[in-house]
Amino acid sequence: RSKVAMTEDPRPGIDPSRSSCQPNRLCEEKSPYLLQHACNPVDWYPWGEEAFEAARREDKPIFLSVGYSTCHWCHVMAHESFEDPNVARLLNQSFICIKVDREERPDIDQIYMAAAIAVSGRGGWPLTVIMTPDKKPFFAATYIPKKGHMGLTGLMELIAQVKEIWDNDRESLLSSANIIVDHLKGRQSGRGADVQKESHKDTLSGSPFASSLLSRGYSALSSIYDPENGGFGTAPKFPTPHHILFLLRCWKRTKNILPLEMAKTTLQGMRMGGIYDHVGFGFHRYSTDPEWFVPHFEKMLYDQALLAMAYAEAYQATGEEEYARTVREILEYIRRDMTSPEGGFYSAEDADSEGEEGKFYTWTAVELKEALGEEDFRLLIRLFDVYESGNYEGGRNILRQRSSFSDAASVLKIPEEELYHRSSDMISRLYLARERRVHPLKDDKILTDWNGLMIAALARAAGALQDPDLAMAASRAADFLLEVMRTPEGRLMHRYRQGADIQANLDDYAFLIWGLIELYEATFDVKYLKAAVRLNEIMEQHFWDGEAGGFFFTADDGEELLVRKKEYYDGALPSGNSIALLNLLRLLHLTGDTSLEGKAALLARSALPAVSAQPLGYTMLLCALDYALGPTYEVALAGSLEDGGLKEMLAAIRSRFLPNKAVVLASGSEIVMVAPFTRDLVPVKGKAAAYVCSDHVCQLPATSAAELMALLEKN
Repeated sequence: RSKVAMTEDPRPGIDPSRSSCQPNRLCEEKSPYLLQHACNPVDWYPWGEEAFEAARREDKPIFLSVGYSTCHWCHVMAHESFEDPNVARLLNQSFICIKVDREERPDIDQIYMAAAIAVSGRGGWPLTVIMTPDKKPFFAATYIPKKGHMGLTGLMELIAQVKEIWDNDRESLLSSANIIVDHLKGRQSGRGADVQKESHKDTLSGSPFASSLLSRGYSALSSIYDPENGGFGTAPKFPTPHHILFLLRCWKRTKNILPLEMAKTTLQGMRMGGIYDHVGFGFHRYSTDPEWFVPHFEKMLYDQALLAMAYAEAYQATGEEEYARTVREILEYIRRDMTSPEGGFYSAEDADSEGEEGKFYTWTAVELKEALGEEDFRLLIRLFDVYESGNYEGGRNILRQRSSFSDAASVLKIPEEELYHRSSDMISRLYLARERRVHPLKDDKILTDWNGLMIAALARAAGALQDPDLAMAASRAADFLLEVMRTPEGRLMHRYRQGADIQANLDDYAFLIWGLIELYEATFDVKYLKAAVRLNEIMEQHFWDGEAGGFFFTADDGEELLVRKKEYYDGALPSGNSIALLNLLRLLHLTGDTSLEGKAALLARSALPAVSAQPLGYTMLLCALDYALGPTYEVALAGSLEDGGLKEMLAAIRSRFLPNKAVVLASGSEIVMVAPFTRDLVPVKGKAAAYVCSDHVCQLPATSAAELMALLEKN
């Protein structure tokens, strides 16, 4: 689809050069979120020693506000309070005020979000924290209205209350702060040094505790499954793609059809619902209702990556074309709208434009008729649940599919292929009409961790869809990150915007390693496998907990924060530890480096108390345990990528859902340096061959796709 003229929604404070702006300290920052607040009358500081020194010097507590550029309620609080001179005056008199972009500094966000949950039982953004000059929180909440109502304390009242207590009863605040800090530090204590007593030769393969956890995880997920609409829990309903990845593995392992049906119903419900952007493609953040109808309209890069992977795996598992179509559309959106000139991927698009959430994405009947004409408008009504009076607020419509194309074709007495082409033509015309609107803000920073996820998704989709262009897009992004986001010593940086900066965290390493592993298996370019191995070594060196096992979120030489957190929980994003465990296992099978098995066992055991207590919150880690339990197959292909027989074997592997495999190309001297076991693997009698091993037992080489599949699908 071609681009047409477009404009982007401006944000208050995003242009400190405009005449009405009296910029604060944020005007020198690179974060789009911080720049949105650069013209606030609040005397914001960025996170740094200057702010803490000012707090100590002026004997003031710190008002910390954490958010991100595409956060709707962050915009509401900014407009309502931070742009108000009266609120700003009170904040400036009483506090040293700090703004943090949670996407730039997830390490800070994690700590103070945990404090908010401990204090109020709620988390989310905007995150509001009040703390001492030595970073100890004594108050934490999410959105706070300007003035109190319905029993809620407003920001103006809160400021006065905190100032009164700070000036006259400070000991009570300090006591609260110490209790919160003790709680946060207590959460970090795991099994302790006894984890290290486990033998480094210990393995996870065949471990009964892991097998029972998979069963418990599936049972927990089943208990909150919505059989009518798909998905899990009630409103608001989040996609949580790693739940789908886990269900597909449950089906593969147990041959029970129920987890597959749960996954399919959920994927279908999301694809047909309003949470999917049927015009420009890609998924919105979440649904505000159980039926996937009314979304929160922001779009996040990580959601697109993980959902593309879930739909790609569903396509491999079922062969149903609708899943492949969804993958293609998601990735079309990413390549068209979210790719930088350098090849990296932007972070997010806002929900709001022209001061209204969802305005860019919704339609009046008049707008639809103008774009389509009366006849096609009538067909659109039948296909996408559109009403003359609107199906959403203000007489506007959110497009959602009434039924699948096959069902609609049967009812309308139109051949399915013809109906699909007519629908695609209508969507194209709506897209061109929508492009003329004011676009939501795009957060154009490039984050290493989220880019790692998208590289993994593109590479996985390239194989599933047999589309080398997707692998090329993944390679371009990976090359950019490896060239620009690494220091001369090989360490990663977290954020790129007008240059690379901010020291990388665990997720940056783990997610990029995941992407590089997937990219190696999609291209067999050894440089990506070598880079994955090297980054894994650096990650172990700087993030590993030598006492209790597992990986800390921050490096051992990073900024000293209140707590050095270690996270296993798989929330909106999988945890770095979950992906690191999967990476260790895959690198073990790709390279033959048996030392990785002991490290993986220690990591899994360090996570055991948390996972055992609530397996539902750790479905990505359960995917890694599924890989560890096996059977896991090492497949070494000997021959040239141009060989017809090898191409057939590779196509057979990639077209099927085989999650617990590792595939290397035993060709050339470079792979021998990374995977020495490939040294003596050669074609058989001039024919490309596949050498298959599982559970330390190797089979005779296969020389055809049929023979290979017989080996890989016998369990």
